Amino acid sequence: MNEFIHIMSLPFLACLVLTGMHAYLGLHVLERQVIFVDLSLAQIAALGSSLALLFGYGMESANSYWLSLGFTIIGSAIFALTRFRKQRIPQEAIIGIVYVVSAALLVMILSRSGEGDEHIKQALAGNLLLVDAPEIVKVFLIYSIIGLLHYAFRKPIVLISRDPEKAFQKSVKVKLWDFLFYVSFGFVVSSSVRIVGVLLVFAFLVVPAACAMVFSDRIKTRLIIGWGVGLFASVLGMAVSYFGDFPTAASVVCVFGLLLLFLALVSSFRSAGERKEPR
Repeated sequence: MNEFIHIMSLPFLACLVLTGMHAYLGLHVLERQVIFVDLSLAQIAALGSSLALLFGYGMESANSYWLSLGFTIIGSAIFALTRFRKQRIPQEAIIGIVYVVSAALLVMILSRSGEGDEHIKQALAGNLLLVDAPEIVKVFLIYSIIGLLHYAFRKPIVLISRDPEKAFQKSVKVKLWDFLFYVSFGFVVSSSVRIVGVLLVFAFLVVPAACAMVFSDRIKTRLIIGWGVGLFASVLGMAVSYFGDFPTAASVVCVFGLLLLFLALVSSFRSAGERKEPR
């Protein structure tokens, strides 16, 4: 047990930090019904890192990070500019197209690298077990700044997420706020992908928020539930990884999926029980 705590303490702290920010952003993503925007931005961030590798920079270098961030800002602009009051093409379709093209470009670029397969695997699964304390502190500071900005400008951001039509009626600059939202999202994703990879970033964003929305309509309650789900899945996933000798990120993702299924069944049985109660 002492060895388990020693090995998994820093990965758990990283998951703790990721849960705090991703559970909140996930609520916005589900409200906006752009479920795969995180997966798409994460793939764009990985594309930027792979391009840095082609230019001779290490995947963990500052140049790799800034190139990754630059790519996510471009992606943010695309998503903001394709948001209209009357959508002829669903924005989720545009997000999916961006994801597929980014993934294809990633494969093409890394095919020029002698370690392309390994880097593709790293982009998907990350290196959670190798995270160090300075990286966690850096990510925590970035998330704290973004969290404070979201709190300061919560009214237009929440309004656009929950009732975009009302935001248009009130002459809120939807495209501008969408761009700022996605840019902040890009900062989060660029930092997260380097640690845990594309798959776990998506799981941290969507699963806790989905679990929370099953049980509550209030933002504060949803946040508490989402944070609890994220922390529980992280601990259980790491235990499965350590004691079963499985890859850590993949283990946590699978636990997230099973936990969502379990909570969905609980909610279903609870709803069925409420319908049977006599009035």
